[in-house]
Amino acid sequence: MIQGKTIAFLVAPEGVEQVELTEPWKAVQHAGGNPRLISTDPGTIQAFHHLDKAESFPVDSTLDQVSASEFDGLILPGGVANPDMLRAEPKAVEFTKAFFDAGKPVAAICHGPWTLIEADAVRGRTVTSWPSLRTDLRNAGANWVDQEVVVDTDGANTLITSRKPDDLKAFCQAAVDAFGD
Repeated sequence: MIQGKTIAFLVAPEGVEQVELTEPWKAVQHAGGNPRLISTDPGTIQAFHHLDKAESFPVDSTLDQVSASEFDGLILPGGVANPDMLRAEPKAVEFTKAFFDAGKPVAAICHGPWTLIEADAVRGRTVTSWPSLRTDLRNAGANWVDQEVVVDTDGANTLITSRKPDDLKAFCQAAVDAFGD
């Protein structure tokens, strides 16, 4: 249980894979946690089902309104465009890196690890991701493996990674477990 813990979900204004946002969100709520949607811009974010527009979701706070110290963990959902936009946004990279610096758990799925690469947070860590990120992660110093979920505790924090929406059940359980530690 993560009763009373607040978990940041960092997403770009558009391009997040909806199910990779909504399923972990529900898992955090079900475990008693408080999910908060953080983005670069105020208003709403546009989620996608692959390349098709899906639902919109209200942003709770923007990056210039929060700091990692306010949260107990971070989730980085995927979608191709979402992490690509985030890794080009210095405030998003700094926010992500601050969780590693503080030793707080971080969970990233699918293309989400692109933001971790930019934050220089995967060097020496064992991770998984959408297969097309394999070379990027290896070039950033990670040990990439093809597994449903990887929980790496060989760094300053616990890092949870998964490959794709099919892995969400294992990803959500591993993330909630890490946030509860």
